[in-house]
Amino acid sequence: MFRHQGKSRTSKHNLRLAVLLSFVAGIVNVTGVLAVKTLTTNVTGHFAFFAEEITKHEYQAAIVFLIYTLFFLAGAFTSNFLAELVSTKKQELSHLPAIAIEFLILFSLGTLSMLPVYNHVDGKWIAFGLLFAMGIQNALVTKISQSTVRTTHLTGLFTDLGIELSQLFFYKKPEERKTLKTSIYLRLSIISFFFLGCFIGGFIYGYLALKTLLIAAIFLLVALYYDYIRLHLIAIKRKKNPF
Repeated sequence: MFRHQGKSRTSKHNLRLAVLLSFVAGIVNVTGVLAVKTLTTNVTGHFAFFAEEITKHEYQAAIVFLIYTLFFLAGAFTSNFLAELVSTKKQELSHLPAIAIEFLILFSLGTLSMLPVYNHVDGKWIAFGLLFAMGIQNALVTKISQSTVRTTHLTGLFTDLGIELSQLFFYKKPEERKTLKTSIYLRLSIISFFFLGCFIGGFIYGYLALKTLLIAAIFLLVALYYDYIRLHLIAIKRKKNPF
């Protein structure tokens, strides 16, 4: 799921990646909205709010929305920078730094509400952390899947889905339709699991509040563990059947 890149990557690898991480993004998205009233999985709306505050001469508020976008950008930069750095020595481990940082952010923010200091933390800092984490995730899956999968926002997905659904009326060759249907299924899976993450995360938030982020962090560990187990089983199988 994470380790396969380039020609060795298949649509099944992308589907597994999309399902797990879009679910995580959905949980983070709804938790950010409910906890700090801020969208934390994309930055499109923040540019609109930034412009609005500028027109109202509310420059301090405008700067906050600008910083939101910069934290998302910083997350994407950090994710790819570390992946490139690690890949020069261990290509198969290039995804680990980004996943580790995202996990630590979600875990730290999830446990923050258990500490007395939580009552004194400005919600903007929680939003900064979540935007950074989602920048990391979006850059990671974009790089691994070669821009096939994006899990943190739906605007581009709905655009691509609309285009591909219209192409069903024109693409008649079997190989073209097979490729098209595979892509449509992938996009529908991302959208569905993002919504599912939002729905389940919203329900759990009623009981756990910010600790809901711990659920997202656990799913990141599940993704890594699943990837490790599959790789280990494949290695054992190759040893038994080298030919």
